[in-house]
Amino acid sequence: MLRVAVPNKGALSESAASMLKEAGYRGRRDSKELVVVDADNEVEFFFLRPKDIAVYVGSGTLDLGITGRDLMLDSGSKAVEHLQLGFGASTFRYAGRPGVASSVADLEGRRIATSFAGLVRADLEKNGVNAEVVRLDGAVETAVTLGVADVIADVVETGTTLRNAGLEVFGDPILTSEALLIRPSDRELSGQAATLVRRLEGVLTARHYVMMDYDIDAALVEEAAALTPGSESPTVSPLHDPNQVAVRVMVHRRSLNRVMDELYDLGARAILVTDIAACRL
Repeated sequence: MLRVAVPNKGALSESAASMLKEAGYRGRRDSKELVVVDADNEVEFFFLRPKDIAVYVGSGTLDLGITGRDLMLDSGSKAVEHLQLGFGASTFRYAGRPGVASSVADLEGRRIATSFAGLVRADLEKNGVNAEVVRLDGAVETAVTLGVADVIADVVETGTTLRNAGLEVFGDPILTSEALLIRPSDRELSGQAATLVRRLEGVLTARHYVMMDYDIDAALVEEAAALTPGSESPTVSPLHDPNQVAVRVMVHRRSLNRVMDELYDLGARAILVTDIAACRL
């Protein structure tokens, strides 16, 4: 049976559970469940602390896991990224009081408070900077006020929490993170693992694309296809009228309105848009 780690709480938990549900897997009935067995799909889901997931997966104890790129890299485990899941986007940045520093080079000899000591040490080493890393669990925004550190390094989403603490980001981002499906570095995926990956890829496609069908003059097919750059090449089928063809293509949701306007201007008829997510149900 496939063994998969899922965040039990935190920013990634709800989105991970929702994505697995969309992929056709059983979820937990309440937050106290630590293990859920989906016998129909031959999968066991283990609800673990997000910071621990990469350790379990990297050791091979579990086959797959959902966690953040920042947490995976900070763990130093042998887990590797297999699939980007499209949620949980964040940026890992240095922050301090205005004027304290403008780049990582200014951190020489400073104290840096963080919950991601592995990431910070790796970045300092990469930039040839010698600084003291103060590891803290949980919120680190008050470390400067309390005199524990000169600056902090933390995950930044909107920046509101930092501004409320009188801090501002500086320098280049240390890391851009998002939710990932991870696997052991020495293990190829097959069987139920490959099935789970394929289903998650289907969810991602359904979330980002719609199916578009339209009729157009056969002579304009290439020009129309250039307006609808989907995830795959369009399917072109003949119609009863030899001068007309039917075109089917997946179009990204962000460009849908623009594409429809341009197709109508080109002379397309009978444009039909279908939600792929609904088709999966």
